[in-house]
Amino acid sequence: MPDTPRHNLPAEPNRFIGRERDLDDLRGLFGETRVVTLCGVGGIGKTRLALQVAAGLLPSFPDGVWLVELARFGRPELVEQEVARVLGVREESARPLRDTMTARLGDQRCLLLLDNCEHVVDTCAELVSALVAACPSLRVLATSREPLRIPSELIWRVPPLDLPDPATPEAESVQLFMDRAAAAGTRLGPESLPDVVRLCRALDGLPLALELAAARTSLLSPGQIADRIDDRFSLLTTGGRTAPPRQRTLLAAVEWSYDLLSAKEQVLLRRLSVFAGDFDLDLAEQVCAERPIPEGEIVDLLGGLVDKSLVLCDESRRRYWLLETIKRYAVERLDQAGEREVLRQRHLDVLCELQERHFMTEMVLPGVPWERRLEALRASRDLIDDQRVALDWAVEAGNVPAGLRLCRTSTGLLPLGGNVTEIVGWIERLLSLDLTGVSADQIAHAKAYLAYGLEARDELGRALETAEASLAEMSRDDLFPHCVMHSLMVVVLLRMGRADEALHHAEEGLALATRTGDTWNQAAGLLGLSAVALVRGRLREAQRHGEEALARARAHGHRWLMARTAIQLGSVAEARGDLSTAKEHYKTAAPWLRELGGGAEPGGDPELTRCLARIGRVAAMLHEFGLAREQLSASLELAWAGGQRQGEARCLVGLSVLAECEGDLEGAVLAAAAAAGLRESIGQHSATTRIEELLGRARTKLGESRTSALWSRGQTMRPDMAARHVLSGERVTGKPPVKAPVAAEPGRHSLLTAREQEIAGLLTRGLSNRIIAEELVISPATVARHIANIMEKLGYTSRAQIAVWATEHQKDDP
Repeated sequence: MPDTPRHNLPAEPNRFIGRERDLDDLRGLFGETRVVTLCGVGGIGKTRLALQVAAGLLPSFPDGVWLVELARFGRPELVEQEVARVLGVREESARPLRDTMTARLGDQRCLLLLDNCEHVVDTCAELVSALVAACPSLRVLATSREPLRIPSELIWRVPPLDLPDPATPEAESVQLFMDRAAAAGTRLGPESLPDVVRLCRALDGLPLALELAAARTSLLSPGQIADRIDDRFSLLTTGGRTAPPRQRTLLAAVEWSYDLLSAKEQVLLRRLSVFAGDFDLDLAEQVCAERPIPEGEIVDLLGGLVDKSLVLCDESRRRYWLLETIKRYAVERLDQAGEREVLRQRHLDVLCELQERHFMTEMVLPGVPWERRLEALRASRDLIDDQRVALDWAVEAGNVPAGLRLCRTSTGLLPLGGNVTEIVGWIERLLSLDLTGVSADQIAHAKAYLAYGLEARDELGRALETAEASLAEMSRDDLFPHCVMHSLMVVVLLRMGRADEALHHAEEGLALATRTGDTWNQAAGLLGLSAVALVRGRLREAQRHGEEALARARAHGHRWLMARTAIQLGSVAEARGDLSTAKEHYKTAAPWLRELGGGAEPGGDPELTRCLARIGRVAAMLHEFGLAREQLSASLELAWAGGQRQGEARCLVGLSVLAECEGDLEGAVLAAAAAAGLRESIGQHSATTRIEELLGRARTKLGESRTSALWSRGQTMRPDMAARHVLSGERVTGKPPVKAPVAAEPGRHSLLTAREQEIAGLLTRGLSNRIIAEELVISPATVARHIANIMEKLGYTSRAQIAVWATEHQKDDP
C-alpha cells in the first residue's frame, strides 16, 4: 500500500470555520455506521462539512476516500457511470457495471462521498443499498437536501452556524463573516461588530448567505448590507409562504446578491448556467457573448462575478464554476428571460465546432506535432460533461443533425477514451427520433461510430451488419471515415474467423488512404494486413507489414496507433519464438499507452493492463523473473483498481506459468485454481485440459493428496491472496523450490493433446471453426473449447498466434 492515503478530495479553497463538535461526532460514527447522509437546505454548508469530515477520515480508510460530484448529472442513468469513473472501473462486455464496481470494492476499506444527491436521490439510494450490501467494509457519506431513505442510513441534519448572543458575540457565524470579509480585502474593526451580529442573525447563520454578504463589504458596510437584507426579506414571495424560513432567507440572499449586479453581470451569470460543470474563459466567450455583451467584455464581467463569490475559480483562474445553489437560481432566471432555448442551442453549436476542430487536429490533419494532438485529445475529454448536456438538448429539441455531428467528432466518447456503452446509447437515441431532414451521409456516419462501439462491446454480429450498411451508404468523398470502417471490418471479420474477407477490407482501406496521403489509415490498413498474415502463419509478411505500419504510425504521431502497431509486432515476434524481441516491442508500447492517460486515473486503461501482462508473461518465459513479477504486479494493480475480473484471471494464469517456470509447482497450482474459480464465478469457460495437465505434473511430483489439497485451497482462496503469494516468492511449504523450469519453450515441446495439435495445424490454413468442425466431424462449439484450451496452455490471446506456433512446431518436429 502507498505511504499516504489515496483520495481525490480537492484542496480547501479557504479556511474552514466552526462545526468542531459536528466534525468530531460525524467522524466517530463511521466505526459502525455504514451510511451517513448530511441533509439540509441548499447553501447550509453540507458539501464543505462533508469534505472536512472525509479529509479527517483519510487515515481510517487505507483503500481510498473518493468524492463523486453529482450536481452536473441531470439524468439518473449517468450516476452509476460517474461513480464507476471515479473508482476507475471500466465497463466489461456482457456484465452489469454494478457487478464490476462491487468486484472493484470487494472487502476494501473505502469511503465513498456522494455529493448533491437530491435530484437523483432514488438512483443514489438504489446504488448505495446494493454497494453496501455487497461490500462489507465500504462506508458512504452523502449530501442531499432529502434523505436516501434506505435501512442502513443515519440521517444527520446539518444545522446553521452558531449565532451570536450576549454570551458569545464572536460565534461561528461571526467568525466566518469576518474571515471572508478579510479575504475580500475588508478589515473590520470592533466598531463593526454590532452590525455584523445583526447581519448574521438576519441570515440565520447560513454559510452561503454569509459568504455572499461578506463579498460585498468592499462596497457596503455591514450595517448597509444588513439594512438591504431586511428590505429584501419583506418583499420575498418566490420561496412560498409555506417554505421553511431558512430556505426563504437563502433565496432572499441569492436574489439580493443578483439584484446588486450590473445588468450585464446578471445576463452573464444566468447564461453561465448552461454549462454542465466547470468551464474556461474561451468557452464562456464563445457561448455567452451575444447582445448585450460583446466578447471583449466577458473577461471583466467574469472577474467581477468571481470577486462577488457568485462564480468560483481555481488559483490560476483557468477554470470557473458556479455554486450549485447559484446555478439553479441562474437557470430559473435564464428561463424567465426567455433565453433558455437560444443559449442551449448556441451551446450545442459551439460544442460541435470545438469537437470538430479537436478531432481534426488529433486524428486527421497531417504534419501536426504530437504535443498538439495530445492537447486536442485532452481538450476533447475535458468537454465530455458539456457534450452530454448538449446531446441531451439535441434529443429534447429533436435536432438530430447536430447531435449526430457532435457524436462523430468526439474522441472522448469513443472506446479510445470513453465509455463504450455511452456512444452506442447516444447514437441509438438520436437515430430513434424523426430523421426527416437528416442526410443519408449523416446517418451513414452515425452507423460507423455505432459499429465501432458495438465491436468494442463484443456484439460482433451487429457490428458487422452496421459497418457494412455504413460503408454502403457513406459518400465516397469522405475518405477518412470510409477508411476507418474498412479497418473496423478487418477487426470484426478476423474475430469471426473470416480472414479472406478481412484481407479484402485491409487492402481497400490501405489503397484509399495511400491515394489521399492519410497516414492514420495507412498505418491502420497495414496493421490489418499484418494481422491477416499472422492468422495465416505468414510470419515474414506479417513482420514486413507490421514494420511498415509502425513507420506510418510514427509519421502520424498518435501514441495510441503507435502502441497498437508495436503490440502487433510483439505478437509476430512471439509467434516466431523470438521472445526477447517480443518483450521489447511490448515494453515500447507501454509508455505510449501511459502517455494517453491510461494510468492517470484509478483503474487505468484495459489496453495498458493487457500490455503489462504480456510483458510479464514473456519475461517469465525468458526466466527474467524480477521483471515478470514487476509487470504482472503492475497489471494486477490496474485490474484490481478497475474491478476487471477478466484481467485479474488472465494475470493469475500468467502467475501460474511464472511459478511453474521458477520451479514452484505448488504456487502454480494455487494460482491456476484461483484463476479457474474466478472465471467460473463470472461465467467463463475454464481451460480444463491445461488444468488437468498441470495437475498431472503436480501429482507426479507432489503426490495425489497434496495436489488435491492445494487445488481445493486455491479455489477458495481470494484471488488477490493467490496472486500475492506468487508475487512475494513465498513457498507454500517453506521449502526451497526445485529450480528446474517445467514450462515449455514455445515452438519446441508441445503441451497440447493430439486433438489440440490437430486443430492448431488446421488453424495454419486460416480455417474457420465451422470448416474445422466439418473436417474433423465434431461440433463448432467443441472446436471453440479446444481453441480456448490451446490459448490457455500457450499463454496466447489470438488464433493467429496459435497458427504461427503450430507452423514453428511442425518445423521442429523430427
